[in-house]
Amino acid sequence: MTIFFDFNGTILDDLDLTFEILNKMLQEEGLPTVTKERYLDIFGFPIKDYYIKAGFDFNKKPFDVLAKRFIEEYQPRSMHLKLHDYLVESIMDLRQSGFKIVCLSASEINNLKEQLKNYKIEHLFDDILGTSDVHAKSKVDIAKNYVKLNNLDINHIIMIGDTDHDLEVAKSIGAEAILYSKGHQNHNRWDHPYIIHSFKNLKKEILNIWEKR
Repeated sequence: MTIFFDFNGTILDDLDLTFEILNKMLQEEGLPTVTKERYLDIFGFPIKDYYIKAGFDFNKKPFDVLAKRFIEEYQPRSMHLKLHDYLVESIMDLRQSGFKIVCLSASEINNLKEQLKNYKIEHLFDDILGTSDVHAKSKVDIAKNYVKLNNLDINHIIMIGDTDHDLEVAKSIGAEAILYSKGHQNHNRWDHPYIIHSFKNLKKEILNIWEKR
């Protein structure tokens, strides 16, 4: 079985940092800031749509400029955070049980690899998949191409993530998803049976899905 892991919000606990930078950018544009509750209710993919919900006007400041501004602030500071509790232990346990582990992120691939190397966890992944730019549009095509190139059985794939986009990715390839509630979205937004609140329960949930499929 292959397990896809999202990175931001799933592996890396970067909610507070992302929320802080968003409000800093809003202030720079003379716009009202948002509460964390509002952030959790509007965050999603493509990032461009979420920026509109946050209040940005692309006629005044193009999305490309805002996306680059975010990464300039985010990338260096993202090296001083923490990974979610029990994440590393869970991945190591899955690897020892024979699962193939793939990091699948909407982050630009070089930024993603820099982060994984910084946290000394790049060796935990059989493959690392990211995007070609900082616009964070979608992981759907990346997932589809990887499944096709590696001739993977969709019944033996599970996507682990923290947003409804991760659920969209799973559905696009005919796989199942497990959503983690302590990332970038309010879990009340999800109409999905497989939600975990701690990675302590991840393997149990994976095996539960495996039995049903």
